[in-house]
Amino acid sequence: MSDRDLAIKLIEQTPDYKIGYIIAYLQGLNADEETDDRYCEQLWEDYLNAPDPQKDKEYTLSSQRGT
Repeated sequence: MSDRDLAIKLIEQTPDYKIGYIIAYLQGLNADEETDDRYCEQLWEDYLNAPDPQKDKEYTLSSQRGT
């Protein structure tokens, strides 16, 4: 049995409510990495250029617990 045949067999055995997870995973595998890299770079640039004065404030785990 080929890997493709095994994948199809497993998909056929998967409950309908879990098919969305498989689709999302396959879409991720087939995503254009260059487009993804450009998107991530744009997110970073947007963050750097954001006017929010609190954006650079750092938090530690101990400050989150109030200790």
